[in-house]
Amino acid sequence: MPLLEMKGICKQFPGVMALDDVCLTLDSGEVLALLGENGAGKSTLVKILSGVYTMDKGQIKINGDIVDIRNVWDAMKLGIGIIHQELNLIPDLTVYENIFLGREKRNSVTKRIDKSYLKQESKKLLNRLGVDIDVERIVKTLSVAEQQMVEIAKVLSMDCRIIIMDEPTDALTTDEVQNLFKVIRALKCEGKGIILISHKIEEIMEIADRVEVLRDGKYIGTKVVAETNTDELIKMMVGRELKEKFPKVKVPVSDVVLEVRNLSVPGLLHDISFELRKGEVLGIAGLVGAGRTELAKTLFGVYKYSGDVFVEGKKLKLTSTSAAIEAGIVYLTEDRKEEGLFLDKSVSYNMTLATLKVFTGLLGKVDTRKEAQTVSDYVQRLRIKTPSISQTVENLSGGNQQKVLVGKWLMTQPKIMILDEPTRGIDVGAKVEIYNLINELKKNGIAIIMISSELPEILGICDRILVMHEGRITGCLEDNEATQEKIMRYAISTGGMYFEAN
Repeated sequence: MPLLEMKGICKQFPGVMALDDVCLTLDSGEVLALLGENGAGKSTLVKILSGVYTMDKGQIKINGDIVDIRNVWDAMKLGIGIIHQELNLIPDLTVYENIFLGREKRNSVTKRIDKSYLKQESKKLLNRLGVDIDVERIVKTLSVAEQQMVEIAKVLSMDCRIIIMDEPTDALTTDEVQNLFKVIRALKCEGKGIILISHKIEEIMEIADRVEVLRDGKYIGTKVVAETNTDELIKMMVGRELKEKFPKVKVPVSDVVLEVRNLSVPGLLHDISFELRKGEVLGIAGLVGAGRTELAKTLFGVYKYSGDVFVEGKKLKLTSTSAAIEAGIVYLTEDRKEEGLFLDKSVSYNMTLATLKVFTGLLGKVDTRKEAQTVSDYVQRLRIKTPSISQTVENLSGGNQQKVLVGKWLMTQPKIMILDEPTRGIDVGAKVEIYNLINELKKNGIAIIMISSELPEILGICDRILVMHEGRITGCLEDNEATQEKIMRYAISTGGMYFEAN
């Protein structure tokens, strides 16, 4: 008898049929991977199982018994826990307070919360994941990767029999992923059933037992991992063969558009120098904590710096994000949900946020007709899948949310676009669309700085690659000489410093 059975699951949102007669089975001691493009219905299905959404139609059985899951508390009582793709933590609470939120143990005598116990148990959970995080730290001071580990520890603390992991490895390093996989294998041995959502097919092939594929809200099929391959799964996902994973075009680069000399930020960046040309994609590689995002944010006016920055030969002082935008520099953040988008606002609202003055008359009134036409043009140009420009962004898939951000910055007519993990959390098909968009930007003479933790992506898309380690540039490689081994050698070493990355 399966641990879990979901049959005929249907869910509709305004203008979108998210799930149409979807089924799923999960056995004890099994890892079932859910695979599909963004918008395929994966997250919607597991949110129904975990009580975040209620289904419109269908049936759920656990150990053969029909269950009624109307909210997250119902799911928790049934032993169902979920690690959400969107981190579900309270920023101003400590690590240990987040891990045991709502389930605090109290002292039998004083009836007060037993903080000592909570701290001790939190340390054990984090040690099990192979990470060393001070449990008394405030969560908002942690990196995205550290917060992800806290989220995972929180679900482990519930001792659930069904554990859902929605893109759990997105912000993790290679070592952290392997530590998580060790925990998953241990949970399998304990008889837990695990549902894993991931767009990283290579990870699915390593850790999953079976793969279920969804497309456009429909069930496509299930494969045993040992009996399938990457190409077959991709074809099931997208309904076609992807002939080229990294479609790259060569564009003749022209004038230097950005020159950085001896850029430093106390405690973050040290003596950074490089040039960027029109029509070039300059990759920034390095391990977590290397300073890649800090460099991007400095160029976007977030951090106060010493050194010189020139745009088209003109020396600038980037003292604010508005100064950077005025200079033609825009930054597509790695955390689109927290820093890039207003999820409860419309596509139109988000896309015109940085350029409202273009649509505003002398009396301060927005020309809504002009705004709507411009947004509609960008939606069509970027092939954003949305029922209308008034659709709230939170109802779009991750790939389409990313395109809304790109559209927002394209409206500013930028000279330089900084893309920080532009394909994080989106599927293989949507990734190719982002790569094709980058190619179009190159052809239009826009200079691009691209930060990515995925080395195959850096190697496949970038024309030149800078490697960072501890806030310094340690290497510069042309695309025809770059390899994963060379990049990693520079990424873990302070030797071979490269000061004139031209």
